[in-house]
Amino acid sequence: KRLFQKSHLLFGWIEPIFVGFEDCFHIDILPQISYSVHMKRAHYHAKYDLKYHLVLVTKYRKRCITQEMLTRLEEIIRSVCKKWDVEVLEFSGEADHIHLLISAHPSMELSKFINNLKTVSSRMIRKEYKEHLAKFYWKPYFWTRAYFIATVGGAPLEVIKQYIQSQERPEK
Repeated sequence: KRLFQKSHLLFGWIEPIFVGFEDCFHIDILPQISYSVHMKRAHYHAKYDLKYHLVLVTKYRKRCITQEMLTRLEEIIRSVCKKWDVEVLEFSGEADHIHLLISAHPSMELSKFINNLKTVSSRMIRKEYKEHLAKFYWKPYFWTRAYFIATVGGAPLEVIKQYIQSQERPEK
């Protein structure tokens, strides 16, 4: 049962087909490539599934994060994300950086969210682990100013490029 024919407004380059669940679309990009997208979230007339890989690194790449601090960082970050209506899908890290896999709303300003996340987590960690961090930093530092963020999931870029290139252009 088709939910709608080719939707140039919602998806433009894909053909969604209803598969029995309100929150799932099966998508055929090319005859040989297909995948399912689970639409967990909706907002007015838009369905979305945006996932980001975020990496935060300690200042000067100092290896100052302990196992106990990593556990506390996860609690703090999950709390901040909940306030921003951001879902934490995965969290892990090492002594000098952390990795997050998050799902967020399309209208959320990522840079503001990340700056808030870094500010709150830095202040709380520096307050709670002041003596430990004094060995690494003489100023109130924790995270570097930079961060890495990338979108993840969906069809491979080459498949989308091939599909777009295969579109029939209008004659006039």
